[in-house]
Amino acid sequence: MANSFYFDASALAKRYVPEPGSALVHAILDTVAADRIHLLNIGMGEIVSVLVRKRNAGAFSQTYFAQALLNFETEIVHARNIDKVSVTGRLATASIPLIVAHSINSTDALVLKSALVIARKIRRAGDDLVLVASDQRLLRAAQAAGLTTFDPETQDQVALNSLVGA
Repeated sequence: MANSFYFDASALAKRYVPEPGSALVHAILDTVAADRIHLLNIGMGEIVSVLVRKRNAGAFSQTYFAQALLNFETEIVHARNIDKVSVTGRLATASIPLIVAHSINSTDALVLKSALVIARKIRRAGDDLVLVASDQRLLRAAQAAGLTTFDPETQDQVALNSLVGA
């Protein structure tokens, strides 16, 4: 059995912005094959906005910003094997009940619904999906819906090792 990993934008941003949980996000992305990485396509814009906000706030230099943006574009935006889930009208409509059921925002509902669809598909092949996030509301909703979750801010390398098969 091999786990795939679905990143919400705030978790994936830890790859490019040093903060609690960054080391574990690096460990996932440096260990797991790109074809087992998933994210919502609109999350890419959220990551760029995080980088811009940090630069504008003086949290890092223009040089660091430019390198982080280049790394993000190379590793994620232009990566052919990473699954960037498109937000369709069908997905948006299907995610609405999750907002009501779990009191989550619309983007988190899109992440959750698309993760559930992917999980259902890969479970048929005997594999599973892990939702990587630090948003506690999203994590609780995902767990209630039957997804395995990983919070890089509160869990440790031992927990991660069991998920990546190390």
